[in-house]
Amino acid sequence: MKTVSRTGAPVAEVPPKSGLRSFLVKQLHEVVPPTLFFAIGFNLIVLTTQLILADYLIHFANFMLVTMSALIVGKAVLVANALPFFRRFDTAPIVQPVLFKTLIYCVVVFLVRFLERLVKYWLAGGTVSGIPEYVANHFSWNRFVAIQIWIFVLFLIYSIGSELNSLFGNGELVKILFTRRTSELKLNRRQRVRALVKLGRLTEKHTLDELRDRNTAAHMEMIDLITKLASRKTPRNAVTAESADNAGK
Repeated sequence: MKTVSRTGAPVAEVPPKSGLRSFLVKQLHEVVPPTLFFAIGFNLIVLTTQLILADYLIHFANFMLVTMSALIVGKAVLVANALPFFRRFDTAPIVQPVLFKTLIYCVVVFLVRFLERLVKYWLAGGTVSGIPEYVANHFSWNRFVAIQIWIFVLFLIYSIGSELNSLFGNGELVKILFTRRTSELKLNRRQRVRALVKLGRLTEKHTLDELRDRNTAAHMEMIDLITKLASRKTPRNAVTAESADNAGK
């Protein structure tokens, strides 16, 4: 849709809601996976703990309360992802970004949970001067630290999955695990991954000129790997027909 400016020239009009919509979609795309992951993880922890404590008639926690905690963790993930130094180790071996991002996530969640407790204390009639005494004597540190340990373990699993998903390509890990079937290619998944790894090492060891030169061993190895990756399975009908032809001859 176009409008006319004061000078008479047409001016393209950009819908103001498109930027906001894309921003909200991006935020939801980032917050939904960790929220669902931690909602499932927290509820499993609560369920197993309740089963263990059932013999002692002890009630551990409410499932709805734990699910709401997952929402807080999901928001904390958005904050951590926006930090300027969050992707500092993205080019390092995968163990470094996994551990670094796990620690960042845990620190952010720790601060959010701690501030949440202080806000509840203040809303219950507490004072700023009474915060040190509340933290020292009335704060349930044992439970707080126990939950934080579980948060660290879950974030470690989440970070590993996130890094592997980025390594394969966004959304590719989910397709491999849940939707993608065995293809018609001759090599299975493990063989294809190994062939791709060999191909990657080959490009690291040899220059582009060596790989282009048809007389070099590097070029022959590259072609062999690509041929294996592109080879498809022979249909059973074709195999049967070929066997019948050979028998007739």
